[in-house]
Amino acid sequence: MDKRNALRVGAVSAVATLMMLMTSPAALAATRDDGDDPGKGLSTVDTLALYVAAPLVLFAIIAGLVMLPSLGKGKKS
Repeated sequence: MDKRNALRVGAVSAVATLMMLMTSPAALAATRDDGDDPGKGLSTVDTLALYVAAPLVLFAIIAGLVMLPSLGKGKKS
């Protein structure tokens, strides 16, 4: 890929990213809807456990289950 195409790809990616960020509905999250009844927020420990620890534990379990059959077999000669 030459320099011109790389520049074009970068520009298109940057513009697309900016457009998605500008049209993001996150700015509307401050307004409450009728009937909205949010619960209490998560603490820092709860958030880390839910979004960091739980996926890592699940990954380790799945990786262990995938590797388990090959660990039972000995070294092939």
